[in-house]
Order: sequence, then C-alpha cells, then structure tokens
Amino acid sequence: MDILDLKEILRILEAQDITEFELEQDGVKLRVCRNSTTPAPAAAMAPTTLAPTAAAPPAALPPMPPAVEPAENGTLVKSPIVGTFYRAADPNSPPFVSVGDRVKVGQVLCIIEAMKLMNEIEAEVAGEIARIHPENGQPVQYGDPLFTVRPD
Repeated sequence: MDILDLKEILRILEAQDITEFELEQDGVKLRVCRNSTTPAPAAAMAPTTLAPTAAAPPAALPPMPPAVEPAENGTLVKSPIVGTFYRAADPNSPPFVSVGDRVKVGQVLCIIEAMKLMNEIEAEVAGEIARIHPENGQPVQYGDPLFTVRPD
C-alpha cells in the first residue's frame, strides 16, 4: 500500500461518512478512526487519525495542501500532516526561506518528513515571511502553525 492508495481510502471514507475502518494487508494493519458522528463540510471535519499496530511504523496523514488562515500579522500557514519539520533539503543546504524573505505562490517553504517521505510544503500566498514557528528538526502535528506570511 502506497501513499496514493492511502489517500484514496481516506477520500472514500470521508465521502461515505465512515467513522471507523480497519484494513490488514501484507502484514501491515491500518485503522482509521474519526471523531465526527454527523456529516459536516470537508473543511470543518475533524482530522482523520491513523492508529498503527505494534508491527506497523507510525502512520501520518497523507499530504494535503497546507491550511492557510488569516493571522494577526499576516496569513498563517499550518501543517497539513504529522511529521518532522525541516527548513532545508539537507543539513548542508541553506534554508528554503528565512524571516524577511519574499515568497511567491508555489515556492517551497519547508519539508515535512512523514514515514520516510519528504513532503514539500509550498506557499499558497505571496508575501514576506514574518515568522517561522517550529525549530528545524522539531516534530509537528496536523494543524500546527509553520509560518506567518504578510501578504503582498
């Protein structure tokens, strides 16, 4: 099962308003539980959580576009997945962005590593990086603030 299969399973479960699902395949057991008991718009649904068994590695949500919401001093870019936040492609590379940098829509802001997959998080708004919330190498959860961007 790859990340695309996982994304498709989650889409189907959400569309059918299924709150609990379990699948075992090739020695990997996947269990998906959602807190929502009544249908809600996709944007208002509680995040889906994956609970791995002892035999499976820790699971993360599949990559989704980062959540962007207005903040007091700009637009808040939130983590779309659970993983480890990295400011650069590798320890010897310069950071993708720093405070004060101007960014364009689609520009890579950081990488979040989830289950050995490197997920590039791109800017959804153009502007200036006002704040970088997590430290390099820090674990982040779904919905954690990553950046504050002052829109152009």
